[in-house]
Amino acid sequence: MKYLLILFSFLAALTAEAQQTKTILFFGDSITAGLGVDSEQAFPALIQNKIDSLGLDYQVVNAGLSGETSAGGVRRINWVLQRKIDIMILELGGNDGLRGIPVPSTKENLQEIINKALANNPEMEIIIAGMQVPPNLGSDYAEEFRSIYPKLAEENGLTLIPFILEGVGGEEDLNQPDGIHPTEEGHKLIAEVVWNILAGVLVGV
Repeated sequence: MKYLLILFSFLAALTAEAQQTKTILFFGDSITAGLGVDSEQAFPALIQNKIDSLGLDYQVVNAGLSGETSAGGVRRINWVLQRKIDIMILELGGNDGLRGIPVPSTKENLQEIINKALANNPEMEIIIAGMQVPPNLGSDYAEEFRSIYPKLAEENGLTLIPFILEGVGGEEDLNQPDGIHPTEEGHKLIAEVVWNILAGVLVGV
């Protein structure tokens, strides 16, 4: 009986500890998924390493999916939200821009993802990662696309990463031969960009 009580106490302690661990969800496309690099080298894993080195009680979940559009994100978000999420970094829209999808449609889809996330957990902290596209489809489209992210951040009171590929986008030596997906060194810089914003959010959670 004594040993059973000890076992139950131990299991209860483990359960309590697990419940205290908070979850950070990276919800994005191939940039988040780390296409072309090992999963341990993708920036979400580098963020987990940083968190672990500081002894913070957060678990990173990488829900990046290569080729994902904002519309795909809308269809997928409810499945991802089956677990409790405390912080979500929303990194979607880049594939929309590369395909020339109308900007209002992308903005509407991203707003729906935000709405679903907050309906699931009104206390969730959402960080929206800004993206930019090359002016292949015209400078007007590129500028309208870029404006999606600060507008959503302002309208929803979200934290904004102005451009997640800051210092990486367009840099040949930091991207794979396709010119789109970052190398391991590129992911290290992305992790720094994200951490500079995420660290401030963690203080307030």
